Amino acid sequence: MVFGEKVRMKGVAQMEFAQSYPHPGWVEHEPEDLWATVISTCRRAMASTGVEAGDIASIGISNQRETTVVWDRRTGRAVTPAIVWQDRCTAATCQALREAGHEDLVSSCTWLLLDPYFSASKIAWILDNTDGARQAAEEGRLAFGTVDCFLLWRLTDGRIHATDATNASRTALYNIHEGRWDEELLNLFRVPVSMLPEVRNSADDYGMTDPDLFGGTIAVCGIAGDQQAATVGQACFEPGMVKSTYGTGCFAVLNTGSVPVVSQNWLLTTVAYQFDGKSAYALEGAIFVAGVAVQWLHDGLRILEDASQSGDLAAVAGADQDVYMVPAFVGLGAPYWDAECRGAIFGLTRGTARPELARAALESVCFQTNDLIDAMRADWSAAGHDGTEASAPVLRVDGSMVASDWTMQRLADVLDAPVDRPHMRETTVQGAAYLAGFGAGLYPDPAAFAESWALERRFTPTMEEAVRAHKVAGWRDAVSRTLSRGV
Repeated sequence: MVFGEKVRMKGVAQMEFAQSYPHPGWVEHEPEDLWATVISTCRRAMASTGVEAGDIASIGISNQRETTVVWDRRTGRAVTPAIVWQDRCTAATCQALREAGHEDLVSSCTWLLLDPYFSASKIAWILDNTDGARQAAEEGRLAFGTVDCFLLWRLTDGRIHATDATNASRTALYNIHEGRWDEELLNLFRVPVSMLPEVRNSADDYGMTDPDLFGGTIAVCGIAGDQQAATVGQACFEPGMVKSTYGTGCFAVLNTGSVPVVSQNWLLTTVAYQFDGKSAYALEGAIFVAGVAVQWLHDGLRILEDASQSGDLAAVAGADQDVYMVPAFVGLGAPYWDAECRGAIFGLTRGTARPELARAALESVCFQTNDLIDAMRADWSAAGHDGTEASAPVLRVDGSMVASDWTMQRLADVLDAPVDRPHMRETTVQGAAYLAGFGAGLYPDPAAFAESWALERRFTPTMEEAVRAHKVAGWRDAVSRTLSRGV
């Protein structure tokens, strides 16, 4: 996307790229596909607006965070496919480390969990399962990065190996207290420090692009992981503000300000953004499957001609049918964190048809969000806050799924709280654009940017409390039957 004054979108281009599933629970991308589609869409977006390299103040990058790429420093080519954040190939490794008593070390340094979700175990897996990789890494010939870091390396022709604090905080190798790579964690996961990028601010000087890419050099001045970029794009700069992004998965983020809050409910403590060396922190709940559940109805079961049909179908589902889908295709994220459980559908009858399955898929996203918000309320209160900010939060939403009015209304009903949908729904990209412009001195400070946030529609609860309580109880019963370790 190309943005102009006041962080307003001027042009856009997009392309799909393949995702592969070589084994159950494994999810991979081809790094060369990522690179090729990024460069192509950048050029198309520039052409659509008639701008040239010299017209662009800076580039901002946002990325799926924990996705792991390891590449050869000499050639710039990855040694394996990128291991995607959803991938569970290191579940056994993480379990072995947990049983050996290492989870406290990981959580105390990073405020993350010992889980396949994060990058550290993925790096180790690549080094241990790729011929010659570990020796090459120990000799300093391999580099690691999340996707932003890999793209930056390519954009700058290998001159800059860096990432920002939000992405670093998701690797399970970064000491969030001290703002540095942690030696004990590097030893635990057997990752050579020479592989790791420099960690910078979210709005910072990340160098200049190779002039051959876009017909001239362009500064790179902003990087943030996708959920942190969406938090910025939603202008959630004040403690207590909550946003939730609905795409492949769903991620709810509660800004906790300059003081991190340690969760007692399996939420993650993470860097929300970092400016001038000072971090703002957040509590985050991750739902692994959101839009993917609808995609499965379309691609897998073939009961939708188009994913956009799901809301219309859900609206005509039978009110007397309590059908629940627990979409644990790759386990469940917060607040359950069960890597081994798998998906299930409960409440099927002979009368169950396409509408009921569509409703169950969409409601699963709403119920999971409600679980996250409940956990956030508890952690926020336990941290000494009076709970007013998060007790009945106004949830700012974005991502592809929020286009469905039915889904957003059901979300408000399940949460029993208002849901605000902004005019600009691609807030992840808007956040990346703001960071780039802020880093280049083009855009104002966060407080001034927040004033430009514009509401498109507010959804308010209309469901009777007895109905809501019945539905939430049914959902939690379904989850309890799915968890591999019980409740």
